[in-house]
Amino acid sequence: MNLKSGSVDQFEQFSQFKDLQEFNAHLEMWLAVHKKKFSKGELAGLKRLVRFAAKIPGVSNAKIGTVLKAIHEEYNGNGISRSTFKRMIAKSANLGIFTVHETERKNGSQSSNLYVFNRFPKSDPPKKDKLDHPNKTINLPKTNKNQKITKRNETVLDHTFTSDRVPQSFISTVKYFFPEAKQIEEFWRMAALAAFKNNCELNTIPETAIHSFKQLIRKMKTRAISKPVAYFYGILNKKFEEKYFEELHEMGFPAEENDFPLNFFYKK
Repeated sequence: MNLKSGSVDQFEQFSQFKDLQEFNAHLEMWLAVHKKKFSKGELAGLKRLVRFAAKIPGVSNAKIGTVLKAIHEEYNGNGISRSTFKRMIAKSANLGIFTVHETERKNGSQSSNLYVFNRFPKSDPPKKDKLDHPNKTINLPKTNKNQKITKRNETVLDHTFTSDRVPQSFISTVKYFFPEAKQIEEFWRMAALAAFKNNCELNTIPETAIHSFKQLIRKMKTRAISKPVAYFYGILNKKFEEKYFEELHEMGFPAEENDFPLNFFYKK
């Protein structure tokens, strides 16, 4: 049975996000992984639809014609076709970015669709990491059969217990994939270490760290990363090194012929 059409406010229960900030964070992750699968026109359609999903975070029942008109006006007459927008809908739904629900008017005729944006799925830890936390029963040698083993139960603290030293913007990005405070703090520690190693200013860390983390998630979606924290540090180190050399150049210290080439540090 199709949903009855009406104001977007009546579909508030379909929202999967507590606020607009959370919705935007998940959308950024979706695009970090799948952006290249869309054409420029399809991306324009998706981003405009996202704007119509701001009142109720992640929920929109905007008519296709309304969205196309808004794009047409934004780009001074250079809009996208209805077929392009429909391709975007099919592609996004297939990727899981949002779910499409049909709605109908009181007389039973079809009305505009309801678009419900989905949360970006959490990344499961790589199977290799399970080696660090074995669940197998350990058979002790007979000589130690009387030895007692005391297991310490640890309470896992979620992201709300993360240290105040970690910027909220970084916590908001990482918590969807690594929800434990200890994990978030370790990622941030790597960011601080990489910045210190490359003499980067503290105020440059959050933006670079968030961008690097998104690259990590994108890689984790395409292949298994056995040590996410170490991989994250590698991305960070490369970015901070690039930033360091850019700053040197801006200060009037161009690289001489006998200097190390930048790619010396990044062996592929």
